[in-house]
Amino acid sequence: MDGITDAAMRNVMGRLGAFSYAVTEFLRVSIQPLPVKVFRRDVPELASGARTASGLLVQVQLLGGDPENMAQSALNAVLAGATAIDINFGCPAPTVNRNDGGASLLRFPCRIRDIVCAVRDAVPPFVPVSAKLRLGWDSIDEIDRNAAMAAEGGASWLTIHARTRVQGYQPPVFWPAIARVARQTGLPVIANGDIWTIEDFRRCRQETGCRHFMIGRAALANPELPRLIAVELGIESTGVLETSWPSLFGALAANYDGNDKLILMRLKQWMKLARLHGDFPWFDQLKLATDWREIIETVAPNADRDAA
Repeated sequence: MDGITDAAMRNVMGRLGAFSYAVTEFLRVSIQPLPVKVFRRDVPELASGARTASGLLVQVQLLGGDPENMAQSALNAVLAGATAIDINFGCPAPTVNRNDGGASLLRFPCRIRDIVCAVRDAVPPFVPVSAKLRLGWDSIDEIDRNAAMAAEGGASWLTIHARTRVQGYQPPVFWPAIARVARQTGLPVIANGDIWTIEDFRRCRQETGCRHFMIGRAALANPELPRLIAVELGIESTGVLETSWPSLFGALAANYDGNDKLILMRLKQWMKLARLHGDFPWFDQLKLATDWREIIETVAPNADRDAA
């Protein structure tokens, strides 16, 4: 999630002990390849084996439409320390799509193949290359061709958001289409989209037949959900962080080296997501806060009261 799941948030989520790996915010590749220094700056985990301080593996995600620039960027990412590359063919943002990136490529299946193939050929064989797709631009049936092209290009696995680009984030999701792709391609498939509750997860698993799942907004709206899903999947938790709002907010703030303005902005982003998609009750009270400490001081006694 661009602008939210930065290195600080990835570290906090890793401390929950429920995730197998995280994917970076997309790094946009436009008129020229991204140099090594950009990856080292924007993905600090690359300096420590592509892992967060909490030990969570991090995969670098690239977004762009030029195969050569994407390929060289991927190689530069590996030179910077990346151990896996993901290609974003799913972002629905209009600005991204107007500039030959993200979901705009879903209208050109052969270009998906060419981009995946170029990246696959550019990086060492031991570095997996995956693709993030939506079901299509305006039809869910487009996923069959697009997934086949990504597989032909050499994708190691696919992550599929079960909506079209035209839908954006509007319901419904079409999980059975993901099951069809898994059968047709034979690749591992990660299911994504509208897993908000443990009941949603169970239904998604049943309808897709998947063994792997990606959640983003839901993990911030309901921080206990990743652990609940991990239990269902038989993943042993190694979490060292409580899922109370004071603990979570304090852990995030500690990652920004005293940058009060950035801490305040990030906490407000998190609160807004938790209000829109969860049951965070203090957003209206705190949305005009001018000091991030006020946020933590406010939620702490309320969290204690609710627990009691």
